[in-house]
Amino acid sequence: MIEKTQDKIQIFHEGEFVQVEAYGPNVVRVRASAGEIADLDWTLLEPLKARVEICDGKDGTIQLTNGKICVEVSGDGHIAFFNQEHRLLLKELWRNERDIGARIIRGHNGGLFHLEQNFCQSVGEHFYGLGQEAHDLFDLKGATLDLCQQNTKSTIPFVMSSRGYGFIWNNPAIGRVEFGTSMTRWVAESARQIDYLVIVGDTPDEIEKSYCTLIGFAPEFPMWATGLWQSKLRYETQSELLEVAREYKRRQIPISMIVCDYFHWTQQGEWKFDEKYWPDPAAMIKELDEMGIRLLVSIWPTVDPRSENFLEMREKNMLIRSERGPGTLVYCRGPETYYDPTNPKAREYVWNKVKKNYYDLGVKNFWLDESEPEITPYDYDNLRYWLGNGMEVSSLYPYYYAKTFYDGQKEAGQTEIVNLIRCAFLGSQKYGVVLWSGDICADFDSLRRQIKTGLHVAISGIPWWTTDIGGFHGGDPDSPDYRECIIRWFQFGAFCPVFRIHGFRYREDRPVSSPVSLEGFCYSGGPNEVWSYGEEAYEIMKAFVQIRERIRPYIYENLKLASKSGTPLMRPLFYEYPEERNYDIFDQYMFGPDIMVCPVYELGRRERKVYFPGNEIWVDVFTGEEYSGGLEIVAETPISRIPLYLRKGTELTCEMFRSNDC
Repeated sequence: MIEKTQDKIQIFHEGEFVQVEAYGPNVVRVRASAGEIADLDWTLLEPLKARVEICDGKDGTIQLTNGKICVEVSGDGHIAFFNQEHRLLLKELWRNERDIGARIIRGHNGGLFHLEQNFCQSVGEHFYGLGQEAHDLFDLKGATLDLCQQNTKSTIPFVMSSRGYGFIWNNPAIGRVEFGTSMTRWVAESARQIDYLVIVGDTPDEIEKSYCTLIGFAPEFPMWATGLWQSKLRYETQSELLEVAREYKRRQIPISMIVCDYFHWTQQGEWKFDEKYWPDPAAMIKELDEMGIRLLVSIWPTVDPRSENFLEMREKNMLIRSERGPGTLVYCRGPETYYDPTNPKAREYVWNKVKKNYYDLGVKNFWLDESEPEITPYDYDNLRYWLGNGMEVSSLYPYYYAKTFYDGQKEAGQTEIVNLIRCAFLGSQKYGVVLWSGDICADFDSLRRQIKTGLHVAISGIPWWTTDIGGFHGGDPDSPDYRECIIRWFQFGAFCPVFRIHGFRYREDRPVSSPVSLEGFCYSGGPNEVWSYGEEAYEIMKAFVQIRERIRPYIYENLKLASKSGTPLMRPLFYEYPEERNYDIFDQYMFGPDIMVCPVYELGRRERKVYFPGNEIWVDVFTGEEYSGGLEIVAETPISRIPLYLRKGTELTCEMFRSNDC
């Protein structure tokens, strides 16, 4: 049975209730449940007002029209989506010959269900987004991908289709998506209802803006944060960190931020400096401020049973619990659990500890590590959060982890909030987080994957993104091959939204200390400053720091645009030039509207193909040569530079990209 009201269509089947309604201009939301539809908006914002028309269509259908999107519901409850020209975009897959419906709701105990939503495949369709994962895929068509949060993997369940629509799977449950050649299937293993939104727009940028309107825009990115962030695993003492900052100052190489990484604390779950190694943080921060450098301090959500806060947090239900077993979720220098940020009392408790022990000393920027959270093994069904079982709500952890700090900083009066985080979900960007791609490998293969990852993140609504320049795991500063790798990565990193070097470098003289104390487990890797890789690498990296410095106003203005319209700074060619349908070009991208970046990601590569899009004239910043849109050339790529091109007519100049070293 199908019913229509003034603003929605309702479908009644045995064991199923479906509701189709507008959710803002050009957006339709569909929810399906075995019982009453629940108002589980999760991280969605309130929709803007939409003008909706519902009427009877042909052949017994009912049509809902909302701006540029039209939904048709057939007499037997099948749903299809069209654009304003009535071109089919997306259609449910009903396999009548096997009596299998497009919507599958299969009950579990406890009021949860196994859910599936199936759509027909469209020949030539391409998908982008879904957060980040180092799977080496640009077009997601043909892939089966898990929906969960893990180190190097952030599930942000939004994709943009080449057919002119965006799709939000509004569900934090563990599951998967299959972008198959015979169908597209979204699966939640244990959830309450099917819930998805379809967004229609004439361009990718229009779809992106509508999407960000639903989940939130990033705040304005401050100018001071647009320079180089210096980091390594790890500066072990206050004096070591300060000496690195002073050396940058002596060499007249500007940096925006320097990082105090993990295990600077007394114990996991105590959230305070270890005074033995960090005797006067306030004085350290004061000296850094005088040099124009901010301090970023690592925070872990782990709580050790030996910590001073564990018993109180356990008694007050502020920790993630296990449904079975002793409650240890990961072993990392001890048996650890995590605070539960889905509990508002736990968020308040942790922030108060952080405020007293860090914020009140002058720390204003936080590195929110381990934000998936990282558990071993990933048995999500064994997790009990304040909001529910891990199978239903696990993907919300990074969202509420970021909210813990953003809300606390806002309440304390901070206006420019920039925190680094390893994982994200729908809407995380509104809490002032820079997403980074996790603990990736330090080689050229990983660098290639990161280019694709950054573009997927941009589509996913996160405009502030960075990668560990040089990769995290490994990298020998004395290896010629690795030196070439970090040079190429640094050149790419200079044209990422956030410019940050980090990694766990090889170090032959790494000490082995007694495991009785925490520091015995927490040795430091090798050097990771720009002067750590030999004179040639140093001169090249220094030149790209200078380039970054000159274009910082351009970066700032385009990140400001992202905070208003959702338009990402880093974006694929098809985003800027949708009419050309360049859905396979991942290794050239636009950095704002006027710079085209062509990274080099292979050892020994000294030339590469470059395609020039649009009806534009493109100017090689290093030679001044001009090229017309539609041309393809082979560009020289000496180790000192990567191909960079300006759209002719921009206010940027070639001189901003040149130095004696490029």
